[in-house]
Amino acid sequence: MKIIYYSEETRGRADYGWLKPRYSFSFSNYYDPTRKHFGLLRVLNDDIVAAGMGFGTHPHDNMEIVTIPLSGALGHKDSMGNASEIKVNEVQIMSAGKGITHSEFNNSPTEELKLLQIWVFPKIKNISPRYDQKTYLSETRKNKFQTIVSPIQSDDTLWINQDAFFALASIDDKKEVEYTIQHPSNGAYVFIIEGSVEINGQVLSKRDALGISETEKFTVKANSSAEVLVIDVPMH
Repeated sequence: MKIIYYSEETRGRADYGWLKPRYSFSFSNYYDPTRKHFGLLRVLNDDIVAAGMGFGTHPHDNMEIVTIPLSGALGHKDSMGNASEIKVNEVQIMSAGKGITHSEFNNSPTEELKLLQIWVFPKIKNISPRYDQKTYLSETRKNKFQTIVSPIQSDDTLWINQDAFFALASIDDKKEVEYTIQHPSNGAYVFIIEGSVEINGQVLSKRDALGISETEKFTVKANSSAEVLVIDVPMH
């Protein structure tokens, strides 16, 4: 088993007034040559967006983009004609494909919006852009991993143009949950949304992460009630 520990304190930070991001990998004005990506996982931004503020219309291409609100509600509009709101317990995915423009705003005039935005390199370039979102209630992942994003067409998961899988778990204090990596060539980026866990002797707290590869499975033990995200991606 190969392990890379990413402590919360070592992430990139910025403060633009209306936006306070934390960068897990090099992005925007944050650059660390040792932290460009984990396998085909390119971006994990942990953003706080001020009330009524957001990202104006901007382009993307050839990237798989997953958004997970942690609090508040995100307003989304894009050049495919989608106009939607993504709330807590909902997950959004967008295949930028051959090119798309979109905007994202905090829909609340009074409350902050907190969200994770995650980018994965695509398997096939220049596909037709695609958008989808689904609801995943926390009780459906109690002390187990629930797959929310998958390359397999299913009514239960959001489809991604890559051999990647996203899974969430809500783990009670002292409980243990095993995760099996989906493909032999994949690794797992484990991100602690809330709480504290232990994996292979490494203690992880809120917003810490662990990159795990060259293994088939691992066990997550909660030291306190925890919300855990696993991003299972090809390493090459």
